[in-house]
Amino acid sequence: MVTGIGDDAAALRIPSGHEVLVTTDFTIENVHFRRGWHAPEVVGWRCLTRGLSDIAAMGGEPVAAFLSLAADRDVPQKWVDRFLRGLLALAAKHEVPLAGGDTAQSDGGIQADIVVVGSVPKGKAILRSGAKAGDSIYVTGTLGGSAFALDRLRKGERLGVERERHFRPEPRIAVGRWLRKHGIASAMIDISDGLSTDLDHICEESHVGVELQAEAVPCSASGRGKTRVTLEFALHGGEDYELLFTSPRRVPAQIEGVSVTRIGRVAASLGMRLSGAGSSRSLKAGGWEHFRRG
Repeated sequence: MVTGIGDDAAALRIPSGHEVLVTTDFTIENVHFRRGWHAPEVVGWRCLTRGLSDIAAMGGEPVAAFLSLAADRDVPQKWVDRFLRGLLALAAKHEVPLAGGDTAQSDGGIQADIVVVGSVPKGKAILRSGAKAGDSIYVTGTLGGSAFALDRLRKGERLGVERERHFRPEPRIAVGRWLRKHGIASAMIDISDGLSTDLDHICEESHVGVELQAEAVPCSASGRGKTRVTLEFALHGGEDYELLFTSPRRVPAQIEGVSVTRIGRVAASLGMRLSGAGSSRSLKAGGWEHFRRG
C-alpha cells in the first residue's frame, strides 16, 4: 500500500505481473448476527473473514481492506470501537491494512460492507469453472460446526467446542496460496453458503456433476468434543469458510497445518449424488441461497 487512510482515496501497489482481485460482502444485523448472541469483536472478526475467505478461494494474497459501516442512533460508540477491535485483530493476523471506508447513520440496525482487494499472478487465479470429470473433490478442515452453533443459539442452549467454529472462523489464505503455487486445484470455492450449495456452484460453472461419499465428509466436533455434528449440518450449514476444491492430482492430508479430506469425485453426468450405507441418492443444494423465497 502506498497511501492509506487520511486522503480521499487509498493508493495501492500491486506487484508486477499480477492481477487485482476485488470482493465485497455485507454483514447485516439480524441476518448475519444478533447483538444478543454475538459480541462486537466477534462481529468485526467475522465481517473481515467473509472477504478474506473469498480471496483465499481464488488462491490470492490480500492487499488491503475497506469498511463501510452504517449504524442507527441506539448503537453506542463503545460497540463500534469493539467491532473495529475484532476486525483489526484479524487484519493484523494476516497483515492486511484497513485502507479506508466510510461511516453513516442507518434507519435501523447495523450494516457493514467489507471490501477486500487482493492480487494473484496473471492468469493463475483459481476459478469455479475448471473442474473436470475424474477429478477428486476435497475440503479443508471440518464442516457443520458453525451452523450447529447457530442452531444451539436459537434454542437458547450453551455452546461447546463448536463456539470457535462460529465465532472465530479462520480464512484459509495460506492453504489457497499453497494450492495455487503448486498448481493443485482445478476449481475452488469457499464454503460460506453450505457444502451442498457451494459445490452446486462449481457444478454449474464447470458443467459437471459430482458424487459425494457421505462417510467421508469431515463433520465438526460438537458439545464437549466427544461427538460430531450430524451430516445435515455438514452438508447444508454455512459459514464454515473452509475451502472446497477439485484436483486431478493426489493431495496431501494436511496443507499449511490444516487437514484436507477427499470427499468424492467429479462426474461427467450433471447433478449431485450422495452415496453411503450401500445406497445412492440425489443431493440438492440445501444451504443459504440469496433472495430465496420461502
